[in-house]
Amino acid sequence: MSRTHRKKTVKDYLISLLFITIGAVVMAAALELFLVPNEIIDGGITGISIILSKLTSWPLGIFLFFINLPFLLLGFKQIGKSFTFYTLYGITIMSVMTQLLHHVNPVTSEKLLAVGFGGVILGAGIGLVLRFGGSLDGTEIVAIILSKKLRMSVGQIVMIINLFIFTAAGFVYGWDSAMYSIFTYYLAAKVMDIVVEGIDESKSVTIISMEHADISEAISQRLGRSTTLIHAQGGYSKEETQMIYCIVTRLEVAKLRDIVQEIDSKALIAIQAVSEVMGGDLQKKNIH
Repeated sequence: MSRTHRKKTVKDYLISLLFITIGAVVMAAALELFLVPNEIIDGGITGISIILSKLTSWPLGIFLFFINLPFLLLGFKQIGKSFTFYTLYGITIMSVMTQLLHHVNPVTSEKLLAVGFGGVILGAGIGLVLRFGGSLDGTEIVAIILSKKLRMSVGQIVMIINLFIFTAAGFVYGWDSAMYSIFTYYLAAKVMDIVVEGIDESKSVTIISMEHADISEAISQRLGRSTTLIHAQGGYSKEETQMIYCIVTRLEVAKLRDIVQEIDSKALIAIQAVSEVMGGDLQKKNIH
């Protein structure tokens, strides 16, 4: 039986380009109106570009574009045509906007305000571009390529790269600025996650209990969530049982835990964060 795949329409591409444009402009504003004037940098290639711009007095946009470009071309096979195009487009818009905003007076000269607002705005811009299929920094492309040769995870390589960048920032701008930059990077990463994944974070819950039937019914009746029973067998005891699997919001976790422990205080409950939930019947049922 053949499956039908929905192809992207021109409208889909235009919507993606619109939001990538907005994200790129927002990131440029965060850099030029908050961070760069206060000697605060971001991680990755953006951070390298800010440092080189400081040392050479060349426009930031030139470094943002030309340092990212070879890694985009190098990683073309790794990331695909659409991602490459969206990323190249986003980086081009961001580079142009940093130049246009360079002579605009910064919003604040107070570093704590620059870190707070700059980090939030930066994370929102990056997250928006990521959500619509692009990127504004080639660091992860570098990490993907290096991970295959060094047998290290992408996350570890990105962390090592940023460690060197923030250390370099300490020598160029001073150690106070380097520490402000680390905090900005952390704040931006958290906001980026919220934009990409959404505020209403879901949790997947796996419950192992001999009282699986009663627990499943109680979750459905009292919490209004559907459950799935999965056949399981104890590795040591060889006893047959059913595992309960369900997805709830983070606000419902405490209530679900109470429901399970009321029925079986010895039940094993495993809770994991879910970045995205698609398909299926996830609507909450009416609770009687």
